[in-house]
Amino acid sequence: MGNEVIIAVLVVIFFWAVRHSVKHFRGQGGCCGGGSTVKARKKKLRGQILGTYVFRIEGMHCENCKNRIEEKVNDIDGAACRVNWRKGTATVRFTRNITKEEIRDVIEKIGYTVVDMGSGEGSPVL
Repeated sequence: MGNEVIIAVLVVIFFWAVRHSVKHFRGQGGCCGGGSTVKARKKKLRGQILGTYVFRIEGMHCENCKNRIEEKVNDIDGAACRVNWRKGTATVRFTRNITKEEIRDVIEKIGYTVVDMGSGEGSPVL
């Protein structure tokens, strides 16, 4: 009788763990900042777009990671960010002179690693 109870408990734990692991690897879990994903606000830039930077970022695992980066980069005056966490990229458009290093510092301050900052200072990406 005792063995059956232990086996039943282990089976339940196993299925629960598998279910949550699958959600995590699909990016639907709350691995990095909570159990729910709140969509980051989209930022619209006013004025002429001077250019676009594309960053490759390591350390993103889910929608929460994406939202954290977008929120922090969007706090920079004159910058608007879109992140694709699955590809590991952030695209930042800007309407004033902002250096790649300034954006990199914001991203790395919240715990991610910028591994490539693209080429060309302020070069437009269409």
